[in-house]
Amino acid sequence: MIGNQVKKCRLDRGLSLSELAENAGVAKSYLSSIERNIQSNPSIHFLEKISLILNVPIETLLYGKSVSSNTNDLDEEWVELAREAKESGISQEQFREFLAFNRWRKDQSKS
Repeated sequence: MIGNQVKKCRLDRGLSLSELAENAGVAKSYLSSIERNIQSNPSIHFLEKISLILNVPIETLLYGKSVSSNTNDLDEEWVELAREAKESGISQEQFREFLAFNRWRKDQSKS
């Protein structure tokens, strides 16, 4: 159940119920009721807030693991490249700008 996954991820991150609720901007009582499976159908908005603080995909909270198709999996080389870019000081916005430019350049070469 979702509550079990939320609690597992929270404990894995070493967060108290109060810390997670405060950092995510959700009511502690509601989070507690989710974790105890009293409430079993949280909104997607709630799950987004929690997954952001826990640094896990929403799928992890829903299914217990990240769900993705094999064709979309990143191999370790891409993960390491992204890690190096981040460590070198490249911001997400700069990386998005590069991707947008690269798409534009690719489209221009087709014309």
